[in-house]
Order: sequence, then C-alpha cells, then structure tokens
Amino acid sequence: MLYETFNSIKESFGEDYFTSRIDPEIVQNLNPNFELREYQKEALGRFDFYFSEYQKRKFPVHLLFHMATGSGKTLIMAANVLYLYKLGYRNFIFFVNSVNIIEKTRDNFLNPLSEKYLFAPKIKFGDKEVFIKEVQNFEGVNPDDINIIFTTIQGLHIRMTQPKENVLTEEDFEGKDIALISDEAHHLQTITKNQKEQELEKSWEYTVIKRIFEKNSKNILLEFTATIDLGNKNIRKKYEDRIIFQYDLKQFRLDKYSKEIEVLQADLEPIDRAVQAVILSQYRRKIAEKYKLHLKPVILFKSKSIRESKENYDGFLAKIKNLKPNDLEEIQSRAKGTDLEKAFNYFRKENITFDNLIKELQEDFSEEKVMLLDSENIDEEKQLKLNSLESKNNEIRAIFAVNMLNEGWDVLNLFDIVRLYDTRDGKWVRGKYKPGNTTIGEAQLIGRGARYFPFQLDETQDKYKRKFDDDIENELRIIETLHYHSAHNPKYIEEIKSALTEMGIIPEKHVQVDLFIKDSFKKTDFWKNGVIFINDRVPNLRTEIFSLDDAKIERIYTYKLKTGELRENVILEEEKKEKLTRDVVLSKRKYKLLDFGENIIRGALDKFEFYKFETLKKYFPHIKSVKEFISSSQYLGGVDIEISGPKEKIEKLTPAEKMEIASFVVKNIAEKAKVNTSEFVGTTLFKARLLRQVFKDKKIKIDIDEVDTKELKDINLAEKDWYAQNVFYGTEEEQKFISFIDGFIERLRQKYSEIALLRNEKYFQVFDFDEGRPFEPDFIMLLRERSKTIKIYQIFIEPKGDQFKDSKGRFENSKEGWKQKFLLELEDRADTDLKFENKHFKLIGLPFYNEKLKKEFEQALESKTLS
Repeated sequence: MLYETFNSIKESFGEDYFTSRIDPEIVQNLNPNFELREYQKEALGRFDFYFSEYQKRKFPVHLLFHMATGSGKTLIMAANVLYLYKLGYRNFIFFVNSVNIIEKTRDNFLNPLSEKYLFAPKIKFGDKEVFIKEVQNFEGVNPDDINIIFTTIQGLHIRMTQPKENVLTEEDFEGKDIALISDEAHHLQTITKNQKEQELEKSWEYTVIKRIFEKNSKNILLEFTATIDLGNKNIRKKYEDRIIFQYDLKQFRLDKYSKEIEVLQADLEPIDRAVQAVILSQYRRKIAEKYKLHLKPVILFKSKSIRESKENYDGFLAKIKNLKPNDLEEIQSRAKGTDLEKAFNYFRKENITFDNLIKELQEDFSEEKVMLLDSENIDEEKQLKLNSLESKNNEIRAIFAVNMLNEGWDVLNLFDIVRLYDTRDGKWVRGKYKPGNTTIGEAQLIGRGARYFPFQLDETQDKYKRKFDDDIENELRIIETLHYHSAHNPKYIEEIKSALTEMGIIPEKHVQVDLFIKDSFKKTDFWKNGVIFINDRVPNLRTEIFSLDDAKIERIYTYKLKTGELRENVILEEEKKEKLTRDVVLSKRKYKLLDFGENIIRGALDKFEFYKFETLKKYFPHIKSVKEFISSSQYLGGVDIEISGPKEKIEKLTPAEKMEIASFVVKNIAEKAKVNTSEFVGTTLFKARLLRQVFKDKKIKIDIDEVDTKELKDINLAEKDWYAQNVFYGTEEEQKFISFIDGFIERLRQKYSEIALLRNEKYFQVFDFDEGRPFEPDFIMLLRERSKTIKIYQIFIEPKGDQFKDSKGRFENSKEGWKQKFLLELEDRADTDLKFENKHFKLIGLPFYNEKLKKEFEQALESKTLS
C-alpha cells in the first residue's frame, strides 16, 4: 500500500521528515484559529512529497486520505486547494453524497463570517490577493481566482448525462486542468465492489473517473473518507497505490483527540432514559461552569421512524413540563456506581435541591430549545441552527432525529446519544454473529459524537486532547466522555460494543491501575520535607531585541530582476540554434533599502498586517514609531539589497520595481521575525513545591491491548527501595531505562544516603527556556549526598525511542531535540528560590536515554553524580 511505502520513508529519514515540509505560505492562508495538528501536518507533508519528489507518481494523480471522523479532513482539503493553486490549478470540483454536507462545506469555504471558515481573512500569495469563487461551470472564470463547483455526486452525474445550458458538459473539461475533491468518498465506490459492465456507464463512479478525471493527464482526484472497505479485494487492489495517508479512529483515540465512550444501559421506558440523559447533561454544564468553561452540552435522541420520533418528542416535552422531585429520586435510587451518582452527589454538595434542578431543566429543555429533525421537519432555519450548535447564541439543547445526522454532521458539544428503541438487525454469518446495518450506523454516529470538545484550563494544555486519562477520578472527565444510553439488552450491548471496538473508537477492554506512593517512601525525609523545583512559563517581552541583528534577521538580501529576454528556438534543425531578440547586458548593484524613499517603504509595509505599529512593537519593543523602524540603522535603515539583472533596468529602477523589491524584503523580515522569536519563554527561576503536594495517589487507565507491552516484567519494583511508587507501566525504552538504573544503583549508594526515582504520570510540567514549550520529563531522580553540608540533586530524565531520532540516528536535529537541549542547559541556567547555608540544591538534566546511545547517557550520569 502507498501509505506503507511512505511509512518506510519516514522510518528511514526521521519522524519529522514529512511534517517539516509544510509550506509556511499555505499555513498563513488558513484560518489562524485552526492550528494544524501533527497528524494533519503529516498528511500535508506527504501530499507535498508525492508531488515534488516521489518518483513513482502516477498520472493523472488519484489519491485517497483515509482519516477518522472528526480528524479535520476539511481543513486538509482547504490546504490542498491552496497547495494546488500554487502549482497552477484554478478549477476545482467539490462533490459529496449529501446535500447537507454540500451546504456545510460551501459555508466553510465561502463564508468569512462562519465560525468554521477555513481560510485566513485575506488569502495572499506574494503581493497578490486571491479570492475563492463558487461557479457553475468553468467558462469565462477569472484565471486568478480559486473557482469551485459545489455539487452532490448525484447532481454531478445528472449534469454530465443530461446536459443543459450553462451547466457542466464534457466540453468544459477539454484543455483544462481540473482538481476533483470527493468527501465521504466511500459513496464513490458504488461499482468497484462488483464490476458489472452493464452498470458501469450508468454509475456515478464512471462519470467522475472516465468522463472527467481521465480526460486530462494533469487532472487530480483527491478522495477523503473515514470508511473504506479494504477487506473487499476489488477495493483493496484499486487503492493500493492511492491511499497516501491512513489515520483511523483507533489511532485518533490513542492520540487522545476523541472523547471516551461509555455505554449506559437502563431497564426503563424510553422517556425515562431520556430524563437520565438530561440530568447527566445538566451536570456536565455545571462542571464546565465551575471551571469557567463555556459549554452547552447537546443530547441527540434517536428514533427508529419519523412517526416514533414525533411521538418521543411530544412525550419528552410533556415529561419535562410535568417533572416532579420523586421522578428524580427514583433515578437517584438506581444510579449507584455510575456517572449519574456523581451528578447527584454534586447537586447535593452544591445545595441544589430537586425543585431548583427541575426549574433549570424546564427552562433549558423548553420547547424552543428542543429540535425535531427529519425529512418532513427540516428548513433553512433548522439547518443553520444544526450547523452552529457550538455557538454562544445557539440555545438548542436536544435534537430528536432518525437518520439525517448519521453522516456529515460536525458537532463537538454532543455528549449524550439516547437510543429510544430496542431492536437488533444483525445475523449469523458462518457461525459468527455480524452486527446489522442499524448497529453499524449507530456505531458510526457514535464515532461522529466522539469528536473532542476543545478546552484548556491554562495555556500549557493542548486544548484538542484528552487530559485526564491518567487521573480518572477527576470531575472534568465528564467533559471528555460521551454517554450512549440504551435499553437493558445484553445482546445488543455486546453487539454495539463489538462494532465500536472494530471501528477502534473504544479499546477492546481497559484495566484500571492504582498508582500510589509506597508506605516505606512516605516515612523518608524526602517525602515528609522534600521539595521539587518547577519553573513557569511567562510571555516573551523580547526586551533583549534592540535591532534586526538581535532578532537573528539578516540585513543583506539579493533580488533578481526579470531580464525581458525573448528567445526563439528552432526545434527541428540538426544543430540546435537559439536566437535572442536583443542583447541584454547583465549587471549587479547594491542599494540601501532607504535609497528607495520612505514613501515606497511605507507602501510596502502597508501590505502586511505585521507592520501595524501595535504588532511591530510586540516584536521590536524598543521602537518609538514606524518612522524610526524605517530610518534607524538598527532596523530597515541598515538593510542592503544586491539587485542583479539588465544593467539599464538596475540603473533606473521604476517606482513599481522599487515597490516590488521593497515588498520582497519586508515580507522576508516579517516571516523571520515570527519564526525567530517565540510568544513565551520558560523562567530560569525554579520554585520549590513540596514533593508530597505534587506527587499523589491516583488511578490510571490502560488499554488492555497495551498492558502486556507496557508492564515491566523483569524487575519487581515493589521490592526496590529506590523506586518510590508501587507499579510502573511504560514504553519499551522506559523499561530499558529502569533496567539500566537497577544495575547502576549500587554505584550511587556509595556516595548518596538517599535515592528516589519517581515516574512523572502527568504530575508536573517544566518549560524550555527558549520558547516556553511545556515538557513532562518521564522521571525525576532525587539524590542526597553523604556529607556535612546537605546536597540534594534533582535530576530530570527522559527515555526516548529510536522513532524520534533524526536522519543521523541522534536527537539533536529531531522534532524532540529541543527537549534534550533544554535538559542539557538546566545545570548552567536554572536557579532555585530556596537558599540555605547548610543545604544546597542542584538541578541537572541528562541527555535522552536511548538503548543504542546508552553509553553517552551513562557517561553523563557518572560525570554529573559520581565525579
């Protein structure tokens, strides 16, 4: 498979081989609110590599991105459109199976006022502003615009097979380079599964492939899907050299980009199950409010038919309107051991009476805040509300639906799905029970609801990832969990869990592990009185930057003017001849940027948002005005440009040429300023915190399929007095580090009276000095020296596997290299806020522990602790 070939390339050249290829100009033209995640950078880097370096590239290009629901496929599409624009493509067709997805995507691509608009406020390549235009065909379109046709796959098929005036025809594609983008692309594979010739010419797939895509070898077809049946031999063969990126739901969950899923079953009538979901939803809202998070959790009530959905909708509104305290008491009596019990405990703790809770529920789930949605109950207003459920102005709390939302529904604040029926449609196939289409559809809907609701309690947290897997009793886990409510039906529960497991959205099973500090360690002075030093992250005020030099921005630039030459080649003559229409004398000349005049320079600066004074001063804090920035020799006044080109043009530059050159220079300076300095820095002062206040007993959850690989088998840490905790689960490299330390410990005992190694299971972060990036070292070692003066060493240790190495088999130039650099700087740069005459603290960082580089680690450890 193509993606496996690319995986091998990545293994050979380093973890960041593809992610480092991202074109900054593409990123700058995307909506700055949508920061690209690592896997999205990986996808875009692979796309670039395929076009620029992959030697087995096929023509016309046909690629598929297999990416999990919720992983941001639409943002990848937008970035790909920008990339292809730079390659010269201007005409695009976006097509999909569903009208709803078309409307949503049209809004995301064309409406700058939409919260989900994908592009920057202004799309600019160089000095040229580019516009995205929706068109109906490609006749007479602006060749400088991004021209997109939005259509359903059925609509595209009808346009091509039943041509009308002013719509697409096959002639539209003659002599044009077209990029086709297909979302939910599994619908495109209608006849790949069974190659019946009589169906072929009538199929959607034939329309796209034969009548459009294959018309021109420069055409491109990009498919995006979360669902592809690679078990089907025809599909697997067709896509073996086309799947460029594979990022399925299982990996999405393992990377912590999804909610966790809990199935809550109850032997209750459907409306009573609905009330349970309402109580859980209100608990979520209150927990969010407690932490000052804006969250309006939404519930989806799913019925089997339109008639049942309407009946359930009416029954629900009546139930909420007539809700009584004894209804809640009855639910509370059955809640033991569930998240519902936590909800009722919270209400009691906060003195929220059932009477007050009922008033809240009747307000929040009143008729105007509950939507009935199906093919008979849909209009433009409902569509707008449905696509803006996360908006602060949208008060919808519950939706009653049948099947309309199974595909193409992007919602992050869906936390409860309630199944209001109790049927199964699976069947036995070759002795194995296979879930039916209903169950598969429900599993896919749960996959959509599993999109993570982004939040952060402070700037160091990744807002798009789960934060409490290693602290499962934290009350905020309720905001990281989607509940699927169903009737008490063990066979169905087994069926839905099987489907979810196969999709990868829930682990096969997980174990809960108690991680606690050993009683023996709690008796030591380290635990009773010991401290750990941790630094802070603060805004980078850039007070040390007084010039371009201080910001590491070069002062000399080169620029090549176009010569204006016209050459004529005679192809068919035996001796190749080339005629120039005129002789051009080439020359070079150096100018100061100031030579172009203040007006030209100001005009160039005005093209870039960066040079607004409030932004400029953030990067160069000591300037008093834009005029000073232009004229001072420390800034633009000290910039030189060496211009090459025709002598007569260089000697007499036109105002337009001066403007072009000045724009080139100031654009480069702006880009370098953004890259060369960071928004934050880590403090060199490390503040003391009591060890027993940082490290606490906690519960951690581990996927059952990871237990065997993460459990340490060779050493019984419970018997090791130097290891402060009761258990250890970690990567292969971390296990090898433990084995190494176990063999090194006796050498340390000769010099140190107390030794403690603690595993940092998200207990604390430190921040690198250069950019304030958060870093959680895997281990911290504390050593107390045997001497009259008390000397305590705090050593940060980070094992790192081979997959993180750079192309030279080391870490210095890898994407993790900054962490090692920070560790090695600690001893010289870190200071502590505790000073005693008879007690000295020393902070030390070591190079990464890696089995193949073990000797270097051992030498560093010996040098720092035994010399």
